Amino acid sequence: MKSPAEKRAGYLTVTIEPLPPVVVGETVTLKCNFKTDGRLREIVWYRVTDGGTIKQKIFTYDAMFNTNYSHMEDYRRREDLVYQSTVRLPEVRISDNGPYECHVGIYDRATREKVVLASGNVFLTVMSPPNNISVMAENTPAPFSRYQAQNFTLVCTAKGGKPAPSVYFKRDGELIEVISYTQPSTEQGGGSAGVRGARPLISRDLDDTKLQRSLSLLDPEGRAARLYTESPQRVHTQGQQASEPSPATEVIPETVVSREFPRWVHSTDPLYYFSHTHIPQSDGSVVVQARLTWTLNPQLDNDALFSCEVKHPALSMPMQTEVTLAAPKGPKLFMSPTRAKVGDTVRITVQGFQNEVFPEPLFTWTRVGGRLLDGSTEREGKELILERVPAELNGSMYRCTAQNPLGSTDTHTRLIVFGMYALEWLLHYQLN
Repeated sequence: MKSPAEKRAGYLTVTIEPLPPVVVGETVTLKCNFKTDGRLREIVWYRVTDGGTIKQKIFTYDAMFNTNYSHMEDYRRREDLVYQSTVRLPEVRISDNGPYECHVGIYDRATREKVVLASGNVFLTVMSPPNNISVMAENTPAPFSRYQAQNFTLVCTAKGGKPAPSVYFKRDGELIEVISYTQPSTEQGGGSAGVRGARPLISRDLDDTKLQRSLSLLDPEGRAARLYTESPQRVHTQGQQASEPSPATEVIPETVVSREFPRWVHSTDPLYYFSHTHIPQSDGSVVVQARLTWTLNPQLDNDALFSCEVKHPALSMPMQTEVTLAAPKGPKLFMSPTRAKVGDTVRITVQGFQNEVFPEPLFTWTRVGGRLLDGSTEREGKELILERVPAELNGSMYRCTAQNPLGSTDTHTRLIVFGMYALEWLLHYQLN
């Protein structure tokens, strides 16, 4: 039989209301409910980090000094007291993600000095939508190939998402049917290598109207089709705004390289291979890189619109970015200085195209009928620099070839050098 003191022993139950996932920037209220017939001693809220090894105190209520009583609400129900302690976290960040604990202490009714402790916990899930998505072509700038098939890879990068978003590609507004595969751990040239271990098509949960392909994607022997392996690597250069050529520069009309396409480009139903990687970041977000690889058909893929779409639970609608594949057309050259004299350093620069070009083209410079000033046969880059031009270069013609995997084009300009007998040559050239 229990003693009167044991019968008077206090009880304490603590519960924390569960929380749905929240989005970065929202205000969150943590609610700790507890029921007791004892006298409250204290309430302490902790944020738990490092797998539970560290507890950071974020709020304390001390009943002895009635500290922060505004956080407390109490209701008398019969002989019990029901309490609720609330803590507001304004404008939550990714770093606020994790477990929280509410610790409550009451005085034991039997001794009036002993403190009875109880606690509850809740996990706060903070989501962050991607804040940046971009699409680029892998292994570019790269040349145009008329006689051999080339692999082409688009890389879509989504940054800032937590959890990792879903990424998928569309062509001309239609969801692309893809073959999913796993990339090797050591990447060499990205999508340029042959695809190994092709898996069945990824789920079409994102668009129920699309039907999955099956054996139609395989070769007659039941194997997934192989990709070609031509993928030269070049240094990427940034484009500049177009401007009119100098009046002192003779601009020769553009020459579009004839495309003699062999039979390998006749397929109208290419196989698209899809892979993705997740790269965790120190702030808790995940960078997702999705790759779409196929055998390029310049006849069909020119002017094709490819879009990358990103779905995330923190977004009400998908994010999207898009690119239009296009071969370079009508490059515009600018020569500086506009009236070059003997001994000047002359710069011939590509300053734009008649169209939006993607991917970034590769530029190659040659001199018609001879070598460049430094003795080389060709130079790469958006700009050709001729240092301390001699009079002998007066009238020389230079060719700029701009190309990307979708096509190639040439444009020419003539260098006019003023000074010494170069002026006499110019007059003779104009008369004839």
